[in-house]
Amino acid sequence: MGYRIHACCVGGGKCLYTAHVCTCNQPCQGGHAYLKEWLWWAGLLSMGAGEVANFAAYAFAPATLVTPLGALSVLVSAILSSYFLNEKLNLHGKIGCLLSILGSTVMVIHAPQEEEVETLNEMSHKLGDPGFVVFATLVVIVSLILIFVVGPRHGQTNILVYITICSVIGALSVSCVKGLGIAIKELFAGKPVLKHPLSWILLLSLIVCVSTQINYLNRALDIFNTSIVTPIYYVFFTTSVLTCSAILFKEWQHMAADDIIGTFSGFLTIIVGIFLLHAFKDVSFTLANLPVSLRKDDRAANGTLLSTYDCFNLDEESSTCVGEIQSTESLSARRNGNLSAF
Repeated sequence: MGYRIHACCVGGGKCLYTAHVCTCNQPCQGGHAYLKEWLWWAGLLSMGAGEVANFAAYAFAPATLVTPLGALSVLVSAILSSYFLNEKLNLHGKIGCLLSILGSTVMVIHAPQEEEVETLNEMSHKLGDPGFVVFATLVVIVSLILIFVVGPRHGQTNILVYITICSVIGALSVSCVKGLGIAIKELFAGKPVLKHPLSWILLLSLIVCVSTQINYLNRALDIFNTSIVTPIYYVFFTTSVLTCSAILFKEWQHMAADDIIGTFSGFLTIIVGIFLLHAFKDVSFTLANLPVSLRKDDRAANGTLLSTYDCFNLDEESSTCVGEIQSTESLSARRNGNLSAF
C-alpha cells in the first residue's frame, strides 16, 4: 500500500491512501498533491468514459431514474476490488450489494415519466420557470457561502461542508447535462444548435459545476475516510438531483401513489445497501461467524456461562471458553476467600 508525506506530519510522518490518518494523529490537509499521481489521472479518464455513457443516459431517460442507479457503480467497484485488489467483501457488503440491486430494480419498475422536452426552446422555457429560478439562486448562494465562509473555517473538520458543496452544485450540473443532451440530439438532426446561446451557456455552466465538484470531492476524500464520504455523498447528491428534477421537469405530478411509494422505497433500499457496503467494510465478519455470534448473544441474554462440556465441543470458541472457565474458577475462589474471612 502506498504512502504519502503530508506537511501536517511532524518528522516525516506518513499516512495511508485509504485511511488518510497520519501517524502524528493529525488530520491530513486537503490539497492538490493527487494531480502528480498517474493513477489518479488513469482513474479520472476511466471515470470520464463512464460519464460519457452517463451523459447519454440523461439525454434519453429521466434524471430521477438515472441518478439513483449510479449506486450500481459503487456495487461493481466493490465486487471488482474483491477480485482484483484482494479486498475482502464481508457479509455486510454482500447484503449491501443485494439491497442495492433490489432497490435499483424497484426504482426501474416505478420510474416516473418525465415531461417531454424536445428542443432547446422548450428547455429555455423550463429553465426560466420561476420555481427553478428560485431554486438555482438558492443553490448558488448556499454554495458561495459554503465555499468562501464556512469552508475555510470548518472544511477540515466537518465532513458535510465539502460534500454539501458537491451535492448542491451537482444538481445544476445534471440540469446542464440534460440540456446539452437535447442540444446534441438537435445537432444530429441538422438544426443550427451552435448558433443558439443556450447551448454555450449550458456548456460553460457544466464546466464550472463539474470542476467545482471534482475539486471539493477530492478534498473531502483527501481529508476523511472514503467509507464515510461515499455513502453520505451519494445520499446528498441524489437527493439534490431528485429535488432539482422535480422542480424543473415536474416528473412527480402525473405519478400514481404506488409509483411514488415504490420510487422512494427503492431509493431508501439503495441507501441502506450503500451504507452497509461502506460503513462496515473494515469489519471482518462472514457467514461462518454468524452461528458463533448468535450463540454468544444467546448466552449473554440468558446470563449463563459456558460449561466445561460445551467448551470442549466448540473448537472455534476454545480460547473464549478457557477464559470463561478461568473467570468462573477465580470468581468461586474469591467467594470462598471472602466467606473464610468471615
